[in-house]
Amino acid sequence: MPQRHSKNNNDLAFFTYDEKRKLGYGTQRERLGKDSIKPFDACCLCLKSFINPMSCQKGHVFCKECILQCLLSQKKDIQRKLAAHESQKKQEKEEEEEKLMLQKTRELEAFDQQNHGAVPQYNDRNQNRDKNGFHGANSVKVTSYEEEALRTMKAFWLPSATPEAPVKTEAPSTSTICPEGNEKLKMKSLFSIYLTEDNSEKKSSASPDKTYICPSCKVTLTNTRSLVALSSCGHVFCKKCADKFMAVDKVCLVCNKACKGRNLVNLEKGGTGFAGHGDNLLATDFKHLGSGSGLGLVRPAAMKI
Repeated sequence: MPQRHSKNNNDLAFFTYDEKRKLGYGTQRERLGKDSIKPFDACCLCLKSFINPMSCQKGHVFCKECILQCLLSQKKDIQRKLAAHESQKKQEKEEEEEKLMLQKTRELEAFDQQNHGAVPQYNDRNQNRDKNGFHGANSVKVTSYEEEALRTMKAFWLPSATPEAPVKTEAPSTSTICPEGNEKLKMKSLFSIYLTEDNSEKKSSASPDKTYICPSCKVTLTNTRSLVALSSCGHVFCKKCADKFMAVDKVCLVCNKACKGRNLVNLEKGGTGFAGHGDNLLATDFKHLGSGSGLGLVRPAAMKI
């Protein structure tokens, strides 16, 4: 008796459910590990340990060199777009003036033809005329309007006369954008932050890497803790100490500089744009079949955290 090969049947005109599962189509979920998460002491641009860190008012931390270079490149790009927009406006103005001049010329020619008669005069008297006194179709004098129409004729079958869609440049925004939060960011709104390094004997003998602690409770700062920076002086504390002391006493515990509630900035930590942060890290992608091609297309789905 022959065996049943329903799952191995591959001569159908469509993919079966089992074939789709074997090819990896459908919703794919993967638990993100530690390597997929950005540490709290890493720059949001270069993803390396920050050097001379600076933070924006939304709590995104960058290296000083990285963020200044990013803002400078944005300003250069804005200047380039502004120059292109001004050039386009100048060109449109010139084209409008040319159209007005051409319209006045046509009106003058029409007025001149109306005053001197509709039948044009020709110097070639030896040429045969028809019974109405007009020349043949090939010998009719072409007006400037017809010349312009022939010159600007849009014929899609001729490569030289193929119409081109004009590319219009919109007026760009003159504001620089935060590369991480996509909100408006000015250079003067950035402030330097200072983390307290752990210089204890236990740490120096355990690991050569830098570790940072809260200057108040001496707890090691990691991605699992929420951090708060003071925009007035730049010192970084854990959120528990910031809410317990700075929010009440209105003074920094390190430099005794006065601070207000608006000076407390929650620092962002965790994801890099490809991963989130939290207790449940689960990346989800949906892979579906291409229409008529048999190829799989990946559509990123919303990440579940």
